[in-house]
Amino acid sequence: MDHARKAIFNMIGGEPLSYTRFSLSRQPDGDNSHVEMKLSAEDEEGIENGGIDHLHTRPIKPRNNNRHLCCVLTGAALLFLIGFLIGYLSFRGRIQAMKSEDVVEACHGYRCSTEPEDDTPEPEPVLYWSDLKSKLSSRLRSASFRDKFGFGQKDAGSPGDENLANIIHQEFEKFKLDKVWDDEHYVRLQTPGSPNVVSLEQPSETLEPPQTYVAYSESTEVSGKPVYANYGRNEDFYQLLQKNVNLTGTVILVRAGEIAFSEKVANAKKMGAVGVLIYPDPADYAELGEGYSQFGHAHLGTGDPFTPGFPSFNHTQFPPVESSGLPRIPVQTISSSAAIKIFSAMNVPDCPDPWKGNLPVYKLRSDSHGRSVTLRVNNELVEKKILNIFGVIKGFEDQDRYVVIGAQRDSWGPGVVKAGVGTSLLRQLAKALSDIVKLDGYKPRRSIVFASWSAGAFGAVGATEWLEGYSSSLHMKAVAYINLDAAVSGSKDFRFSASPMLKRLLEDAVTGITVSSTDLRSTLARKEVPFRIDDAAFPFLSYSGIPSISFQFSDDGKEYPFLDTQFDNLDNLMRRFSPPYEAESTIRKAAEIAGRIALRLTHDHELYLDYESYNNKLRDFIGKIIPYRKEMQNMGLGQQWLMVARGDFNRATSTLTQDIRNTDLTNKAACRALNDRIMKVEYNFLSPYLSPKDTPLRHIFFGSGSHTLQALLDHLGLLKTNRSAFNEDLFRNQLALATWTIQSAANALSGDIWNTDNEF
Repeated sequence: MDHARKAIFNMIGGEPLSYTRFSLSRQPDGDNSHVEMKLSAEDEEGIENGGIDHLHTRPIKPRNNNRHLCCVLTGAALLFLIGFLIGYLSFRGRIQAMKSEDVVEACHGYRCSTEPEDDTPEPEPVLYWSDLKSKLSSRLRSASFRDKFGFGQKDAGSPGDENLANIIHQEFEKFKLDKVWDDEHYVRLQTPGSPNVVSLEQPSETLEPPQTYVAYSESTEVSGKPVYANYGRNEDFYQLLQKNVNLTGTVILVRAGEIAFSEKVANAKKMGAVGVLIYPDPADYAELGEGYSQFGHAHLGTGDPFTPGFPSFNHTQFPPVESSGLPRIPVQTISSSAAIKIFSAMNVPDCPDPWKGNLPVYKLRSDSHGRSVTLRVNNELVEKKILNIFGVIKGFEDQDRYVVIGAQRDSWGPGVVKAGVGTSLLRQLAKALSDIVKLDGYKPRRSIVFASWSAGAFGAVGATEWLEGYSSSLHMKAVAYINLDAAVSGSKDFRFSASPMLKRLLEDAVTGITVSSTDLRSTLARKEVPFRIDDAAFPFLSYSGIPSISFQFSDDGKEYPFLDTQFDNLDNLMRRFSPPYEAESTIRKAAEIAGRIALRLTHDHELYLDYESYNNKLRDFIGKIIPYRKEMQNMGLGQQWLMVARGDFNRATSTLTQDIRNTDLTNKAACRALNDRIMKVEYNFLSPYLSPKDTPLRHIFFGSGSHTLQALLDHLGLLKTNRSAFNEDLFRNQLALATWTIQSAANALSGDIWNTDNEF
């Protein structure tokens, strides 16, 4: 400050002044040349910390002109003003600090009402995974499921079906879902025309009129010798061939169960049969009774078979086209009492013991001297409008990534287990999850879509048409599909079908849930069953490449005996629970499992999808093909490229795991990029070398057709069982396409294309 003051005086032409600090105490000798000043403690502190000192100057020799005196006075005034301002500001700051300390002390360390409020917003509430599970359980405990099980008969496209669709639409709006909308399609379904007829010839005997029918059967009349083929599986027909049974021109009799109706029919047609009859054996359907039959469909595929690979909205806009999965032969379901009459009419008794159920008589076939069977089917194609109903809880980060939870609402007959249970679960889950978001403060990172499908009884028609309508984008947006159809038909057992990518998540979802007093997680590995083509989750997985899961609580691990019959009603379902309240408890368990899966997929930064699980699937496949090394070498084929593709996929999963570890997952852009790589794993196992129109189910593990890895293994197995049936050109094509599909999946998973060569 001294230097500044001197500089100012030099600028205005004055002589520099020298300053001496004087004492603040009164001098004892009474010298009045010093001034006494009393300062408070605060003033004293201000001075010590840079306040202006009080000054005593030596006498200054006056100048002769007034101009110099004016300059000196101006400079002094300026200095006084600067010093005053600095001192005032310092003093004021210290006084405020002292007052604040006094207030805190007076409040004994607590915030007082006189203290100004902090305007900083409170942080968003965080719901950890344990909190979410507790809130889900709490919401489901207050839900009532049973009163929503039955809504009467709901044929797809009927007024009753549309009325229920409107009810669900209104409920979704009542639950305050973020968006509710309808998806409309015009599809071709098959319904009964004049009664279908099954009769025995030589002499003629008409069997009891069938109560049901098989949709998408060929409408025609055929006759042939009856042959019994057990469940109609490939191994059953192979056993008939081993017995030198000629199947060309025959009518095949098979029992229901094990595989879908459509697979039984496709296998029979492949063997040259002209018709198929399907009956429920009492060994599998003891509760159904001898006089009753089942409903089903014969389309080896899903969706509207007259718009394969593309959505149905107006058939007049397309040229006539049919799915390759249509049977082209007549199919009819009959009762077990009608089957007894057909067995009795056969004259070759050589039936394998494992094929015998609980009927009083079993025979294998009729030879040229035996009686024939005539089958006449009069089904009619009709076009109907169906509605899919959707509601969504929108995510807060990745709104365009979503988990889909779905259930069909249509059925043939009362359909309490077929459609009522799943629809009840769907509606209560929509309410519970919406309340967790709207009332409990949960902010899901991704969206949850609730879907009510129509025409599910005809082969997931509603769901498949939606998939086909958005086939170019759904695999990039749908994280997973959770199927609720027939989720509860008992309480003593549990089974599931799932993409490998969802099994680890299912293990976590069933933790703490018991079946027959046993923790479900401890026995889960033994509860898996293969996907069936008539499972509504199947097209999501095999057509769209979306990880999917279905599960069911049952009594014995078998199919519910009243499914697709007139006896699928509430009374028959409730008789399977003792005491009756066990029904609510079991369906609540199903809701909790589905809800946990959905919430976990929307909660974590990283998608809870086990992409490394496909390493095990590929290893198992390689292990089955290695024993054929010599046979392949004889054809000039090696296995090294298949091994390389499998190794590259394994390295790609390891690279992705390392990338996740090295990435800050709170970085939204980086986390989204990693999750997109995870989501594409399932889709990349859809063979890119097939037309979705000609071969919709393109998944090499779960699809249907010669492109699948199982079809390749079955074909290769002919080298040891029936070499004359082996087609080398077909096998070369199968091997090449399978190898490059696996390699392409590895390349896509590895990340950016400029890293692929470095990795592999």
